[in-house]
Amino acid sequence: MNKQASIASRQRAQGGFTLIELIVVIVILGILAATALPRFANMGGDARAASLNAARGALNTTVSMMHGQFLINPNGPFVNEGVTITNTNGYPGADANTTAAAGINAPDYFVTVGSAANAAATANRPGVPAGSLLVQPQSVSANAAGLTCYVLYTAATSANNVVTPPTVALPNAINCNN
Repeated sequence: MNKQASIASRQRAQGGFTLIELIVVIVILGILAATALPRFANMGGDARAASLNAARGALNTTVSMMHGQFLINPNGPFVNEGVTITNTNGYPGADANTTAAAGINAPDYFVTVGSAANAAATANRPGVPAGSLLVQPQSVSANAAGLTCYVLYTAATSANNVVTPPTVALPNAINCNN
């Protein structure tokens, strides 16, 4: 009988966690989740900002490659990634071919080519004057985040035989959160 009492005692001792222990663990996990969530909630905005930095780099690379081709052979044609690039003062023009040559296109990005019709700002993008183009992540192109989440390419200009190189710029306060 002593053996049976010992076995029964061991079985009761291995019953598992008490209700209080389970509640404490759940509360601790809840607190950890509440403190970690804000850090991970902004990952989408950070990813869009990083994507725009990559787009800016791709545009800068396309500008450098096309200008190098122009310096070697000013009469063209200027082809990059199988796309013929428009020459504007020895640099890529502000048109859809420039973004295509840089690998920037739908469905990832929304490209607005500058014109008189696009010069005024809208609720979801800044103004895009003639001679420039705007690149936005597709995910923010239809909401207010598009006002601060973009890359603006401005083509080269020429005045009095002096060429001003193109610019590829991000907004001062980039904010790509939806």
